[in-house]
Amino acid sequence: MAPAILDAVADGLEPSEFPKSKVASAVIHRSLKSVPLQVAHAEGTKVTFSNGQQINDTTCGAAVACLGYQNERVKKAMISQIEKFSYCNSMFYGTEIGEELAEVLVKGTKGEMAKVLVMCSGSEAMDAAMKMARQYFMETVPKQPQRTKFIARHGSYHGTTWGALSVGGHVARRELFEPMLLEGCGKVSACNEYRGRLEGQSQEEYVKQLAKELDDKFQEMGPENVIAFVAEPVVGAALGAVPAVPGYFKAMREVCNKYGALLILDEVMSGMGRCGSLHAWEQEGVVPDIQTIAKGLGGGFAPIAAILINHRIADALSHGSGAFSHGHTYQGHPVSCAAAVEVQKIIAEDKLVDNVKVVGAYLGELLHEYLDVHPHVGNVRGKGLFWGIEFVKDKTTKTPFPKSLAVANTIFNVGMSSEHGISLYPGQGTVDGVIGDHVLIAPAYGSTREEIKVIAELTRDVVFKALSQFS
Repeated sequence: MAPAILDAVADGLEPSEFPKSKVASAVIHRSLKSVPLQVAHAEGTKVTFSNGQQINDTTCGAAVACLGYQNERVKKAMISQIEKFSYCNSMFYGTEIGEELAEVLVKGTKGEMAKVLVMCSGSEAMDAAMKMARQYFMETVPKQPQRTKFIARHGSYHGTTWGALSVGGHVARRELFEPMLLEGCGKVSACNEYRGRLEGQSQEEYVKQLAKELDDKFQEMGPENVIAFVAEPVVGAALGAVPAVPGYFKAMREVCNKYGALLILDEVMSGMGRCGSLHAWEQEGVVPDIQTIAKGLGGGFAPIAAILINHRIADALSHGSGAFSHGHTYQGHPVSCAAAVEVQKIIAEDKLVDNVKVVGAYLGELLHEYLDVHPHVGNVRGKGLFWGIEFVKDKTTKTPFPKSLAVANTIFNVGMSSEHGISLYPGQGTVDGVIGDHVLIAPAYGSTREEIKVIAELTRDVVFKALSQFS
């Protein structure tokens, strides 16, 4: 307890009489220096705040609310589960709804993945994936206990829990905790065509360059010591919807296979339909050993995430110890599972992934048409309904704006104004983790062509208005 609270208790005061903080909130918000806008209501893609302001949520929050807000089917499914029971101790018991969700998810991979573990957040999922990967090598015959290291990429974000933050390459989020983070997490370059591919270099040559870099990193860390290579098929918050070039993941898989290491794909943000296929890896021609999913899994109706493991991993555990040495109180939470099952049914029945692919391509066309001409728009990139716009001070040299100008946050604030009323998810550190600005756009899966055009036009208007301050 804080000293003021201790003094109040000693004086016999009731909690309501405790001395108040100068900031009028008891919540540890993302910033303690100001209280954020309070959401009062949300329906469809519209979010209304307590001050009466309303926006079109063109990013589904953090690429989460893929069906929009207020869905009667999902609400009824959750209530139905609550009326049966709302919690179960997974140490001793299972649930039908948990089994149903696992079957839905495995079927969604066309049988490529074998088993599912459900938890509450993407960060938890990445920590579980790392532990699962380590345990796999303790279940093989012979065991490989020397494998304790991971390789991931610069400019990646895999979560804020200890393991996830250690393996990730998000400079700002790592900085405060750097001395505490796990050792043995090597980094290689991201597959960022805009920033990484040299002038005159073909995509094939670029892929070979990155494959050699990964191979060299294995050699540096000792190939017999590496557990897995970890990557996002489309880099989300850290770089701004950066997809890999064709052939990249096949080449990375070949390097992993060469040294007997696993491939872990983080699809927390890019998966479950967001990029125009249920799983982003389906477009890459590879199947991961372990996959993490979250945001589009439950659509924000309840906290839920999961890892999927392929048959190689599942068979090793089944023929070995027969148990994963890991667990959470709320893993496989029945109400969250009920929400996710219904969300996935709606996505399948309404063919929303097909819609994402079609209207996503249209969104990309419009963003290129409207923004490629702007002198401070360096790059427009993305897949499906997951697009990023990177801003630069000089388009020819790709020089970013100084960090102090807070360009991405300025664009976000202009978008949130009553004149425009849209959400453009801002990110900074796009170039090297410190400098560089981008925004993300991630509309709802059911968006129509008409709605997509409005989003693209508003994005254009916001970008042009905001960037006029820096010309």
